[in-house]
Amino acid sequence: MKKIFAAAAALAIGLSTSLALAQEKVTLQLKWVTQAQFAGYYVAKDKGFYKEAGLDVTIKPGGPDVAPPQVIAGGGADVVIDWMPSALASREKGVPLVNIAQPFKRSGMMLTCRKDSGIKSPADFKGKTLGVWFFGNEYPFLSWMSKLGIPTNGGADGVTVLKQGFNVDPILQKQADCVSTMTYNEYWQIIDAGLTPDDLVVFKYEDQGVSTMEDGLYVLEKNLKDAAFVDRMARFVKASMKGWAWARDNSDAAADIVLENDATGAQTIEHQRRMMKEINKLTAGSNGKLDTADFDRTVATLLSGGSDPVISKKPVGAWTHAIIDKAM
Repeated sequence: MKKIFAAAAALAIGLSTSLALAQEKVTLQLKWVTQAQFAGYYVAKDKGFYKEAGLDVTIKPGGPDVAPPQVIAGGGADVVIDWMPSALASREKGVPLVNIAQPFKRSGMMLTCRKDSGIKSPADFKGKTLGVWFFGNEYPFLSWMSKLGIPTNGGADGVTVLKQGFNVDPILQKQADCVSTMTYNEYWQIIDAGLTPDDLVVFKYEDQGVSTMEDGLYVLEKNLKDAAFVDRMARFVKASMKGWAWARDNSDAAADIVLENDATGAQTIEHQRRMMKEINKLTAGSNGKLDTADFDRTVATLLSGGSDPVISKKPVGAWTHAIIDKAM
């Protein structure tokens, strides 16, 4: 009998080892540091959704010096999270990124201004200093200014662009009249720092007709010719969207999972839980399938740059439904 139990135990261990070895590796590069913006992926890993899909997923945090297109072009990731303006600009410059899924349905980007700057409408931007993120995040802003006909090289009829770090110090210290913010993050940093909503004037990019798609999943075009890669990505997308659905249904618990994965210890539970609630507004209604109308709107925005548009022509092959259809 002991021999039977021993044999059964050995078989169980062997099967467990085989299953573990069968887990296919996937590396995901985030656009920014570990925070609720990426909760769906951390949830999918924590809850075993990736494991159930036969995947061993490594999630690599981003940062101020990390450009996802460069990471994937260098072989450092299988799939990256990027904003569509950055991805399309990178594609035109020779990094053939393809959108395979779009978990975010709406944009959270804003320009937040001090009311005491005298700014009441975009027409008041002239002569002001505006904080702008770079590393691919500047494209929606540049398209907006082009649409308004406002130069970005300073002067009384233009705006002075302050290369904004990933903080809100310029508006707090009055180095800039306005700064770039997201509905789920930097806006609340300003509030937490002591300014009130009544002290601020907020311009949402969506309301200004320059809304572009954010936080999509992108892979290199050449890899889509590999059937095994397509199958692996389909399983990855399906498990990720399951993670996003769980995060919407369990907002606080999802934020807590994010915090458990934050090695920096710089995040607070209050901020992450608030961020999670705002993020859920942006992913609500998305099953992960890119709406081609959203793609076309983003492209039109990026092309409307006068003599200096973000992209010079409408991209071909910049998205595919093949993976999300297989996942669904």
